[in-house]
Amino acid sequence: SNEFTAKLKAHKIRISMDGKGCWVDNVMIERFWRSLKYEEVYLKAYETPKEAELEISNYIVFYNEQRYHQSLDNLTPDQVYFARQRFAT
Repeated sequence: SNEFTAKLKAHKIRISMDGKGCWVDNVMIERFWRSLKYEEVYLKAYETPKEAELEISNYIVFYNEQRYHQSLDNLTPDQVYFARQRFAT
């Protein structure tokens, strides 16, 4: 909405999407949420919010440190990120 966008701009927050709501800007995070839902959340019936928090946290660690990603040449996100950090310094 215009009101929400105005608040972001007032706080000098950059908006990631273009004026047309381009999906490409958020494709990586959208893919992550899909994986989280289908590989973790939909498969389990958490007993408590605390259990959900713990299990989802464990999944995020798994996703970043152990799960290989075809789009990253079968590397983990951590492997790609830390390799780029070495070259950036």
